[in-house]
Amino acid sequence: MTFKVAIIGRPNVGKSTLFNKLVGKRLALVDDTPGVTRDRRLADAHIGGLYFQVIDTAGLEEAAGGTLESRMREQTEIAIAEADICLFLIDARAGLNPADKAFADILRRAGKPVIAVANKFEGKAGEPGYYDAFSLGFGQPVPLSAEHGIGFSDLHDAIVDAIGRERAYPDEEDEFGADDDLSEIEFPDGFDEDDDSVDITKPLRIAVVGRPNAGKSTLINQMIGQERLLTGPEAGITRDSIAVDWEWQGRPVRLFDTAGMRKKARVQEKLEKLSVADGLRAMQFAEVVIVLIDATIPFEKQDLQIADLIIREGRAPVIALNKWDLIDDRQEALAELLEKAERLLPQVKGLKVVPMSGMTGEGLARLMDAVFEVHKTWNRRIATARLNRWLDGVIYHHPPPAVAGRRIKIKYMTQVKARPPTFVVSCSRPEALPTSYERYLVNSLREEFKLWSVPIRLLMRKSDNPFSNRARKR
Repeated sequence: MTFKVAIIGRPNVGKSTLFNKLVGKRLALVDDTPGVTRDRRLADAHIGGLYFQVIDTAGLEEAAGGTLESRMREQTEIAIAEADICLFLIDARAGLNPADKAFADILRRAGKPVIAVANKFEGKAGEPGYYDAFSLGFGQPVPLSAEHGIGFSDLHDAIVDAIGRERAYPDEEDEFGADDDLSEIEFPDGFDEDDDSVDITKPLRIAVVGRPNAGKSTLINQMIGQERLLTGPEAGITRDSIAVDWEWQGRPVRLFDTAGMRKKARVQEKLEKLSVADGLRAMQFAEVVIVLIDATIPFEKQDLQIADLIIREGRAPVIALNKWDLIDDRQEALAELLEKAERLLPQVKGLKVVPMSGMTGEGLARLMDAVFEVHKTWNRRIATARLNRWLDGVIYHHPPPAVAGRRIKIKYMTQVKARPPTFVVSCSRPEALPTSYERYLVNSLREEFKLWSVPIRLLMRKSDNPFSNRARKR
C-alpha cells in the first residue's frame, strides 16, 4: 500500500515547482504570483525507485473566517490530515518569518512526521535560511532546489527514514504514475462486426468546462458528496485542472474540474492564460466533456465557442443546464433551451441537454445517464459490410452530383476508428464532392446507425487506379 506526502508552506515558497518535479511532468501551474494554487491536488510521484502519492496545497495564510483565503486554508488542513508525511517548505533565500513558526506549530499539533525542506537553496544566498530551519524543531532540514533539481537524493533518504524502509519499499510491486494509453491508431482495417462494448475497468474521464462562475466546482462536490474543491461567490476561484476519482453505480470515474473560460480578448493576465491552457489540456484528454451552462443566462457566445471547440476536438459533449432550481416556468424554459441548442449547435444532431442543479443535486442521475449513453455512442464501431450495404442504398436514392459534366463515383466506405466515429469514403474525385453531399452522408449515418449526440468525422480519399502504372498498348 502506498503512502501520501503533503507539501505544506507559505505562498510562493516553491510547493508547486517541487510537486511537478516529483510527479515528473508539469501538472500544477507555476508562477511568481503568490497564491496561484488554491485547491489541493493529488498525483503519483517518485524519487528514483521510491513511489508514493504527493499532495500539492495552497499556501498557508492567516485569514478571517468566510474569506477565500480561509477556505483555501481548510483545504490545506484536510491535506495534512490525509497525509502520512508532511514536507514543510521554507524559502531559504528569504529565511524564516513569524508565519513559518506559527504554521510549524500547526504541523506539530497534527501529530504527523514532518520533514523541513529549505527550498531555493541554490548558491550561497540560501545558506542562512537553511541554518534558520533548524530552529523549527523538525530535525535536520533538507537543502533543496526544486527548480534546478538539487538535493533530491537527500529528500529521498529523509522520506524513507520518516515512513520506514518496509513501507517505502514493500515486497509487492505496484504501478504508479502510469498514464492511460490515449494514443489512437490512424486508419486500421475496417471493423468486421458491430461493437458497442466499453471497457468498464478503466476510469471514464469526464471534464467539466464552462464560463467562470457557472458552478463547475459545486457540481463536482455534489457528485462526490464532499467539499473537495473550493467554491464560493467569487468568479475564477479554480485555477488548476484538478482530477478527482469517483465511482458511479460501480463504474470508476475520473472527474476533471477546470478553470472558467472567458472570451479570449478579456484574458489579459498571464496566470489566467495558464489556467485556461490547463483546462484545455484536460478537455483534450477527457472522453466525455460536460459543458456547464448557467440556465439563468444560457447560450452566451462563449458557451457556444466552448461547445464548438469540444466538438472540433472530437470529444463527446453533454450540455448541462445548471442552476435549474432558480428557474420558475421550467417546462416553457426547457422547450426554449432545447430549441436553442438544436439551432445554435447544428454541428452535432441530437445533443444531450440535461437541466440540473449542482447546488441541490437535482438532475444528477439524468446527467450521468446521458454521460454514459453518449460515451457508449462515442465508442460505437460498425461493421464494414453493414456500412456498404447502407451506402449502396443511399447512393441509389440520392447519387452524387455531376461536377463539370463528370459523375463522381463512390466505391466503398469503412470505419477506421471510434472515439469519435471516423469513416473513410473511397471515391473518384474527393476534392470535387460538394460539402452538402458530405453533410447528407453524415446525417444519413446518424439516422441509420443511431449515432446521435457525438461528432462524426468523414474523410474522403481518392482510390488508387490499378492501371496507372501500365504502359499503353500500341
